[in-house]
Amino acid sequence: MMARFGVRRFLGLMIACGLLSALALARPQGTPAAADKSAAAQEKTPPSAPATATSDYVGSEPCKVCHVDEYSSWERSPHWKTTLDTRGGPAKQGCESCHGAAASHIADPTDTSKLFLFEKASAKDINARCLTCHASGSEHMAAIDSLHAKNDVSCISCHSPHHSIEPQFLLVKAQPELCYSCHLQQKPQFAMPFHHRVNEGLVQCTDCHNPHGTIGEHQLRSSATQDAVCFTCHAEKQGPFVFEHEVVKVEGCESCHTPHGSPNAHLLKVSNVNILCLSCHTTSFTNAPGAPSFHNQAAQYQACTMCHSQIHGSNFDPTFFK
Repeated sequence: MMARFGVRRFLGLMIACGLLSALALARPQGTPAAADKSAAAQEKTPPSAPATATSDYVGSEPCKVCHVDEYSSWERSPHWKTTLDTRGGPAKQGCESCHGAAASHIADPTDTSKLFLFEKASAKDINARCLTCHASGSEHMAAIDSLHAKNDVSCISCHSPHHSIEPQFLLVKAQPELCYSCHLQQKPQFAMPFHHRVNEGLVQCTDCHNPHGTIGEHQLRSSATQDAVCFTCHAEKQGPFVFEHEVVKVEGCESCHTPHGSPNAHLLKVSNVNILCLSCHTTSFTNAPGAPSFHNQAAQYQACTMCHSQIHGSNFDPTFFK
């Protein structure tokens, strides 16, 4: 009985396998050409709009045919690196990253309708063009509202992408002559007997000022108190001290010193130190103690700082003796 059951089961499996094979062979097979067409149909074609926009850009190579000098200087500048940066597409690469799509200009050299021509653009438009790449970072955070921008000074007034004299920052002139070309009133200040050594090349204008703008006055690289820029070099005057000289914290360094140059030692505003001190320390000022009666102001060479030597602040003496 068991043998018969096994034989029947085996025959049933064989019949089922035969039927499945017959169905598989009966299904129509697609030709290789049909398979290729099916695969091609599944591929999505790129949208037409981006293809049209991309076709307006031709790269930097055609530019050097006519603009030989400009191209030669440009390929030695930091801007050349944009050629290798493909993240922004052709609109952010090479010559066209600044001047715009050049396909129409290549086809007809007289057609400059799609080009951005810096020599014909306004200072506002030029600055906006440069800031499309240079807006990031602390140097250019306030560029839009800087004093230079408000006075129609554009980026190319100081920088030249093609004909720079200074390779660093692509400046048209070296400092301080570049700054003196506009700020003539500051030039004689650095010729004073006592001055910050800008003309000697030990200090640069941009060490204290950010030409691209800051939140403070005079575009100083400083905090709201305007003294942080001074303490960058004169750190020993910063404190904090146990006994502070209030004027340093309230009015700042410029209450006693002129920053660019002075005929007086230590860049003081006046030649007589006592007169400078007495401008605050008189009986007419309630917040500052007046000079004691035993101070003889008639005698020469008795400067206040001979005794009050730690005039910027002291950790030991409220009268700044030590």
